[in-house]
Amino acid sequence: MPKEEQKEAKQVKPVSEKKTKSETAPKGGKVEKKAAATAVQVRVAPRLKEVYAKNIVPSMMKEYNYTSVMQVPKLEKIVLNMGVGGGDKDQKLMDNSVRDMGLITGQKPVVTLAKKAISNFRLRKGMRVGCKVTLRGEQMLHFFDKLVNVVLPRMRDFQGLSAKSFDGHGNYSLGIKEQLVFPEIVYDQVDKIRGMDIIICTTATSDEEARVFLKSMGLPLQAK
Repeated sequence: MPKEEQKEAKQVKPVSEKKTKSETAPKGGKVEKKAAATAVQVRVAPRLKEVYAKNIVPSMMKEYNYTSVMQVPKLEKIVLNMGVGGGDKDQKLMDNSVRDMGLITGQKPVVTLAKKAISNFRLRKGMRVGCKVTLRGEQMLHFFDKLVNVVLPRMRDFQGLSAKSFDGHGNYSLGIKEQLVFPEIVYDQVDKIRGMDIIICTTATSDEEARVFLKSMGLPLQAK
């Protein structure tokens, strides 16, 4: 065979030898990583969103004779506050408190500072005294659902929440004595028992409307 014919034969490759990118891509490559990242970003819609639209809105509009759906009370925000004694002197105490609250809420807490100096409590203005988190939107609904159905039933000797903890403007506050009732907290990693205040803010114009609304949402309030 002449040399020119041999060169042409080498340049032509059989079709069966060609491989697609999916065949040649190694396992755990960019394609699989991209698919895994997409799977993590999928978020579950809050269960209480459907309950509110289908059950609470029609029942409260009928009971209070609302003329518009916008008059029906709804959750505005949930604020969690945690005080840290000695957090200004011991950085580890503050770091662990911020870590616990971050695990509980899924949101980075804000460190709170003292607004004024109080000599009796050895408190100076600007001293770090705790941390707080403000939840809104879907994250707020997920937390409220977890609080009602998981956290409160795990409290020792729990017999319901007091119906007298409203502030006169439709907002409700409650206290948790220890963070261990939250499922995200690992007992072996806890260095100190910490309590917190939880403030549930609603758009209700009166405490009575807020009581009916929160009870419909599943908050276990005691009878008056």
